[in-house]
Amino acid sequence: MPELPEVENLRIGLEKNILNQKILSVEIRKPKLVSGKGTLRKISIKKKAEFIAGVIGEKFVAVERRAKNLVFKLTHEKIIIAHLKMSGQFAYSPFEALAKKGKLIIGGHPIELSETELPNKHSHIIFKLSDGFLYYNDTRMFGYVLYYPNTKTFQAENHFATYGAEPLSTKFTPEYFFDSLKNKKGKIKAVLMDQKIVTGLGNIYADESLFEAKIRPDRQAMSISKKESGQLHKAIIRIIKRAIKVGGSSVATYRLIDNTRGNYAREHKVYGKYGEKCPNCKKLFTKTIVGGRTTIFCENCQK
Repeated sequence: MPELPEVENLRIGLEKNILNQKILSVEIRKPKLVSGKGTLRKISIKKKAEFIAGVIGEKFVAVERRAKNLVFKLTHEKIIIAHLKMSGQFAYSPFEALAKKGKLIIGGHPIELSETELPNKHSHIIFKLSDGFLYYNDTRMFGYVLYYPNTKTFQAENHFATYGAEPLSTKFTPEYFFDSLKNKKGKIKAVLMDQKIVTGLGNIYADESLFEAKIRPDRQAMSISKKESGQLHKAIIRIIKRAIKVGGSSVATYRLIDNTRGNYAREHKVYGKYGEKCPNCKKLFTKTIVGGRTTIFCENCQK
């Protein structure tokens, strides 16, 4: 699943390409994707019809992000929320690119078929815009693309009610972070990834931040001292800023909107480095499981 830096780069790329374009038509091939956000979703033909009727004729006026969600704002305060989950992908193709067989703009998890054929069997939502097509492709269909007719309806659902602070926001202060951790049950890495205190961190950036702060990922969150909390807070901000700047991490199957791979993977100190030596003390990294995820750390440096 893409983490905050990858989704932020995708947001920037989409905004550059679809802003102010009008939605001329929408084809929804898999109503499940617009019917809800849970693991088990009941297909709603009504929501499919509302989605199509609601967005046709509207323009994209902004592309924003909250945690790992993309927030598409349309004219008349209409909103579309999208989450790629494990295998979602957005592909934008301007009409001239289709005519000339030019380079496609693809962001999200790579789907080989999308490189040569659009739409394809994984293209489940197709927007025809003023200047091209925007496709939502998803091989496993865990993602969602939800429509809200106005801001009031969206806010009433409290879609982001359980989310914590954005790591680069003014709310994410050292004081907020320490106060949130000091009574929190659970291992620190699992707490970082559950999105309730700080959003957008997954396996990659949790491992990297904890390594930089010299904190074991299996430590209880409430055991973290104020000094350690400050070090971790500083590490999270530095690493997220840097990862956004260089385009995220090119690991697993994630790719960016301009068809390139993120460069932050070249700077990983610990993630995916099991069997290698710690760059600080030269001892071999240790592997464990925290929150159901493979976790790499240095037993010597991280306490």
